[in-house]
Amino acid sequence: MMPTAYQRIQKQQRFAPPAPWLRIRTIDLHTGGEPLRVILDGFPPLRGNNVLEYRRYVRDNYDHLRRALMHEPRGHADMYGCLLLPPNDEGADFGILFLHNEGYSTMCGHATIAIAILAAQMGWVDRRAPETPVVIDAPCGRLQAFVRVEDGKIRGAYFHGVPSFVAGLDLEVDVPGLGPIRYDLAYGGAYYAYVDAGQIGLELTPAHYRRIIEAGMAIKRAVMASPQPVEHPFEPDLSFLYGTIFIGAPVTEGIGSRNVCVFAEGEVDRCPTGSGLSGRLPIHYARGEVTVGEAMTVESITGSVFTGSIIREEQYGPYRAVIPCVEGTAFITGQHEFLVDPEDPFRHGFFLR
Repeated sequence: MMPTAYQRIQKQQRFAPPAPWLRIRTIDLHTGGEPLRVILDGFPPLRGNNVLEYRRYVRDNYDHLRRALMHEPRGHADMYGCLLLPPNDEGADFGILFLHNEGYSTMCGHATIAIAILAAQMGWVDRRAPETPVVIDAPCGRLQAFVRVEDGKIRGAYFHGVPSFVAGLDLEVDVPGLGPIRYDLAYGGAYYAYVDAGQIGLELTPAHYRRIIEAGMAIKRAVMASPQPVEHPFEPDLSFLYGTIFIGAPVTEGIGSRNVCVFAEGEVDRCPTGSGLSGRLPIHYARGEVTVGEAMTVESITGSVFTGSIIREEQYGPYRAVIPCVEGTAFITGQHEFLVDPEDPFRHGFFLR
C-alpha cells in the first residue's frame, strides 16, 4: 500500500532549499513585548573598521536584506532586529547594528537587554553569578550590560548607557492638525521629542493605537522641519530625530509613569523604550525631579516595566550629561532559518501600515 500523505509528512519535515537560495538563521526574542530578531548567519561579509562604518556599508549595499527580514512577509511593520558584528577593539565582546522598518537606529535599549541575556544564555560570554558583564559596541558608543544570574538562572539585565543629555526644555513647535505643542528634546543614544500626552488629550492605551501613531509622526515631522537643531556634539551620523515619546499617567498601580514611543516610520514600541528612558533621565535631572541613584519606574503600552536611574553626572562636550542605567528582562521566542528565493517577487519584503 502506498503511504498516505499524512504518513509522508511524518517522515519528511525538512525542506532542502536549492543552492541559489539565501539562507539566514536567527534567534528571536522579546523585551517587554518588543521583538528582537538576532541575525546569526547567512548575511554577506561586511566591510568596515568599526560599527558606524559597518552601519554605512549595510545601508548602502544590503538594505534589501534589512527589508527582507523586517518587512512582510517575514516580519511586520513593527519588527525590530539586530546584526552582530566584530567589536571596535578588544575592549568589547562584540558589536551590534540595529534594524527596523525605516533603517538603522543608533541605540536600542530593549535590544541591549535582550542581546546581553542571549549572550549569557548561549555561552558567548562566561556566565557567572550574581552578574555577568557583557560589553557591546553600538553605533552610539560602548554599552556596559550586566545580566543578573541567580541559582543558575537568568533573572534579567541592565545596562549603563552612553552620556545622555538635554538639548532643549520647554520648546514649542506648530504641528498641523494639533496646533502648538510643547516638547523637550533629549538624547539617550538617539534623539527624541518628549511630549506630555495630556496636551492633546491622548490616552496611552492600545485602544488609541492609531491616534498615537498619527500624532507621534506628525510631531516628529514638525520638529524635523523646525529650526531647532538636532546635532550630536561629535558625530554627524547620530544627528537626527528618531522619534516622539509621549509621557502620561501610569495605568498600573505603583508605577511612576507611562512611556509610549513612536519611532522610525510609525513603529510603536511595545516596551518602555530603553534609549527613550535614557533620554528622559537627564530631563528629570535638569528639573530637579530625580537625583543620582534614585530609581524611577516606567511602563509601556503593553504594561511592561523598565526601571531607570542615574549612575553619575559628567560633562559631554557642551552638555551636562548623565550616565543612565536601565533594567528589564527578555525572553527567547524562537529560532528560525529564513529563505530568500531569487525568483520570489516579494523576496525583499513589502511594507503596509
